[in-house]
Amino acid sequence: MDRTVTVEHYKAAMLLSGAGDALGYRNQQWEYNESGAAIHKELEELGGLKNIKAELPDWPVSDDTVLHLATAEGLATGKEGEELLHEVAARYVEGMKDMEGRKPGPSSIHGVSQLRPGEEGGYRVAYNPEGTGCGAAMRSMCIGLRYPKPDQLFPLVAVAVETGRMTHPHPTGFLGGVASALFTAYAAQRRPLTTWGLGLLNEACPIARNFVQARGFAVDETERDWNYFCDKWQWYLDARGISNGVGPVIWPDLYGPAERDQVYKTFSLAGWAGRSGHDAPMIALDALLAAGDDWDDLMGRAAFHGGDSDSTAVIACCCWGLLHGILGVPEGNYGRLEYRHRLERSGELLYSLAY
Repeated sequence: MDRTVTVEHYKAAMLLSGAGDALGYRNQQWEYNESGAAIHKELEELGGLKNIKAELPDWPVSDDTVLHLATAEGLATGKEGEELLHEVAARYVEGMKDMEGRKPGPSSIHGVSQLRPGEEGGYRVAYNPEGTGCGAAMRSMCIGLRYPKPDQLFPLVAVAVETGRMTHPHPTGFLGGVASALFTAYAAQRRPLTTWGLGLLNEACPIARNFVQARGFAVDETERDWNYFCDKWQWYLDARGISNGVGPVIWPDLYGPAERDQVYKTFSLAGWAGRSGHDAPMIALDALLAAGDDWDDLMGRAAFHGGDSDSTAVIACCCWGLLHGILGVPEGNYGRLEYRHRLERSGELLYSLAY
């Protein structure tokens, strides 16, 4: 891992997030395959990752990347505050027109349908007790690229909360956006992976809670539903032996594809691993902790499992690209990826704003 973050790392973060999405999605086939072992067998029959050319028509990006690009290109305008929120809301509305075959989630569809960018308060939607999904988490990594420095934690959290609440106003949903943004910033800071979850609970979540209270929107509902996200993350850190931020990481004795499917389900809200705001970044971090600089291993853990595989991969691969760059990734996995130019260009623009 290079100690210094360059524009090439930013481009790799955006590009590989899209590649992870397309590979984990496999044009709907793998996102909805409930057996990680079966996916690994199909991958082997395709000749392994090195043989896959992630390009249209067989390997489109999903809704995850379309909406991540919407967030990134909104941030890349350099706008701030309310102006930025209206900009991002408008891009979410536009992005929902590009969903043929991409399987957007119900909360994303419902939330964006309520947005009225340009009108006063038009980036807000009604509180949704069902808005616990991973739709905010899957599109918020780039917020950490825009605000990567330790002294930018407040704007990172504020933007992640407000853009997350555009579709996922439940804290289990929008705190997933905070986690994805924060982990990306931590990758840029080269913070040890074992500290990321602790930072989420001790640094970012209290800021998010105070921010919601200060904004005065849906405060009572948010407070009522707040604890699940933090409690489940504390449970995960305890299970992995990293609640002190140090480790060593504790792994199950057997942790192959079949075992991971069962363990990932224990992370979940209702049995669909990675489907929610808390566990999509949780599986991403689990994969990053285990895989090191090995792209194949990362993908085996983050992209090829029986849960919401594209959404866990889009987060993990963004952080991995920021840490390691493009080196060691088969060129076919990203060379002709849908929206490659937009992904790399947004990375360049965000780097110029951040540094």
